[in-house]
Amino acid sequence: MLYNIGMYAVQAGVALYSLFNEKVRTMRKGEKAAFDVLKKKVDPQAKYIWFHAASLGEFEQGRPLIEKIKQDYPQYKILLTFFSPSGYEVRKHYEGADIITYLPIDTVSNAQKFLRIVRPVMAFFIKYEFWYNYLHILRHRNIPCYSVSSIFRPDQIFFKWYGRNYAHVLKCFSRFYVQNVESKKLLETIGISNALVVGDTRFDRVLQIKEACKHLPLVEKFIGNGRENSTKSEQQTCRPVFVAGSSWQPDEEIFLQYFNENKEWKLIIAPHVIAESHLQQIEQLIKNKRIVRYTKANEADVATADVLIIDCFGLLSSIYHYGDVAYVGGGFGVGIHNVLEAAVWGMPVLFGPNNKHFAEAQGLLAEGGGFEIQDAATFAEKMQQLTSDTTHLKASGEAAYNFVESLSGATDKVLSTIEL
Repeated sequence: MLYNIGMYAVQAGVALYSLFNEKVRTMRKGEKAAFDVLKKKVDPQAKYIWFHAASLGEFEQGRPLIEKIKQDYPQYKILLTFFSPSGYEVRKHYEGADIITYLPIDTVSNAQKFLRIVRPVMAFFIKYEFWYNYLHILRHRNIPCYSVSSIFRPDQIFFKWYGRNYAHVLKCFSRFYVQNVESKKLLETIGISNALVVGDTRFDRVLQIKEACKHLPLVEKFIGNGRENSTKSEQQTCRPVFVAGSSWQPDEEIFLQYFNENKEWKLIIAPHVIAESHLQQIEQLIKNKRIVRYTKANEADVATADVLIIDCFGLLSSIYHYGDVAYVGGGFGVGIHNVLEAAVWGMPVLFGPNNKHFAEAQGLLAEGGGFEIQDAATFAEKMQQLTSDTTHLKASGEAAYNFVESLSGATDKVLSTIEL
């Protein structure tokens, strides 16, 4: 079969490329160690529910389900697998799973060996994961398998004439929990009728993140001597705060051009890349402002600063809490990053034009909580409107939060239809 030939080719390619690439070398090492990890840690008497996520983003979509099952059904153990190092290396110590490992490449022998060791009672594949051999063996063994937070588009291989054979893999799923009606209808065109529209579990996840946000004294000092705990009249005397999250250089060139000419805002910039060279690029773009880096700052420094650069990871979802307007980067590159982490805090969210394949961005645009920026001119126009029209600022922020809150609940919808 062509698919299996392809998988062996991938396996060989990974082995070769790992000689030159650290990330691929880490992935290959983790995949080779996976079976030893499983043999050592799997309890033969336990019942395992297997969750597979390609990377960190998919994990965050599956996380509400993992934690709900862990809380309500403690008789099960959780196995969590990743394909990418960007997922595994960040979450390898996640306490919500009993075993965490890489997923070996989808060859017939790997899939057989993996499932022989684990013997899961059910499996959840998050979003875009369609591994042919793993799924067919699960089906052959009558193990329920669910696709969660999946979304389908007409340009995917399943809906092309040349992809109909591969589309048979979709029949291995016991049920699809899709994000929208369009996905359900597309599946029906190829004879798949076991899809339920439940929405996206990411909406549940960002509400969880909001509830567990971190207290950041340095950021509170930066925005204005404890503005979070001040009266409304005191807050009005503070400068508004613009938070740019996961920004890239094209994003930074646009919004910094505006803020170099407009002094009334304070800026928090959390770039996607925190390499020293990129941090220096940002600093060079900023004119006539006092800049501090988060990891090198103290309370005296931040109190008088105009720009706070977040030069570490893990804080962004909490930092949005301190903003009045958010900008989410990536829209002038391959695609925007997570707009929901900003929207959940009830403020307008700005982003670049590459957002058409991101349902949450399209939803924010439709509801008036998000705004697309094409260039420096449209950015300046929108910022002037938000600055001068406080009614518009408040209404768009409320629209952003209401959009998130109205689409929560996918986790409960999924679990209400599964027998545990």
